[in-house]
Amino acid sequence: MFQSDLLRDKRILITGGGTGLGKGMAERFLELGATVYICGRRHDVLESTRAELDAKFPGLIHSTVCDVRQLPVVEEMIETIWSRGPLDIVVNNAAGNFLARTEDLSAGAFEAVIGIVLMGTVNVTMAAGRRWLRSAHSGTVLNIAATYWHTGSAYVVPSAMAKAGVVALTRSLAVEWGNRNIRMNAIAPGPVPTEGAFSSMLPIADLEKIALTRNPLGRFGTIAELANLAAFLVSDFSGYINGEVVTMDGGEWLQGAGEFGDVGRLVTEEQWQSIKPKKKTK
Repeated sequence: MFQSDLLRDKRILITGGGTGLGKGMAERFLELGATVYICGRRHDVLESTRAELDAKFPGLIHSTVCDVRQLPVVEEMIETIWSRGPLDIVVNNAAGNFLARTEDLSAGAFEAVIGIVLMGTVNVTMAAGRRWLRSAHSGTVLNIAATYWHTGSAYVVPSAMAKAGVVALTRSLAVEWGNRNIRMNAIAPGPVPTEGAFSSMLPIADLEKIALTRNPLGRFGTIAELANLAAFLVSDFSGYINGEVVTMDGGEWLQGAGEFGDVGRLVTEEQWQSIKPKKKTK
């Protein structure tokens, strides 16, 4: 299935594309013939990734700084991309999350996570979707959810709320836009080690060991596995899959709802204080 021209002539936008899962998907899509646009909030990270991938796939990778929470900025980015030709695929991967007791979270913490995960997905999806609909251009959206979207999960409440909303958006628009050749799907990954994000979610060594014991396969997923699944779901090979959420977690969620439910009995008060979210000044 993964022939070298699987995504030939496809133009793909990946939010949060400078690091981790986004970067892994970008590289895989490029290997399969796509032209890829990545966006994120940090120029230096984006430029580093763009330069690295451009050395392997000259002229096929582009980057732009964009905070997906800001609709005017999203619209400007999408309009700039569209001036070179319409996108074919959008991957909403930008995310924010942290492990915390909910009573320790400020309103700003909720706003930050929900703003990136849910409203960022809405902003990018609608900006691309309206253009597809106006021009009768087919489109595909792939959203990155989480295994706890339908169960909720303690200690990551803002993320659980936002991911549930992302899936609701995915399934609602799959029906509303499907008859106009726009597909909507999602991946719900379990733990996949990535630089930075993974360590912030499992900041204490014992938590990583416990997470491994809770997984029937006894291991975490890999970026390559997620990137291959994403490539299939955005390709024409999956043309009859619409409104689906594909879980990729080795069977972990089947062993117990809520990925972080064990945290409360494992983390000491001293450890909670050490990982407590820091207040940011405006």
